[in-house]
Amino acid sequence: MQSASEERADNVAARLEAGMVFVNGASEDPLAPFGGYKMSGNGREWGEIAFGEFLETKAVIHGKAA
Repeated sequence: MQSASEERADNVAARLEAGMVFVNGASEDPLAPFGGYKMSGNGREWGEIAFGEFLETKAVIHGKAA
């Protein structure tokens, strides 16, 4: 996703049904939780969040604003 506004990007990311959202060309973060969403995201890998495997968690990762 691309946006000049981090606040707007966070609002859109919160509404997306996705396990991981990359904003403005952000690189992958090996410490961010990784997994799908809904039934495909039952469980997470990487990071401390992996312990809460039944939570619906989303990683929002920012790069530089356009």
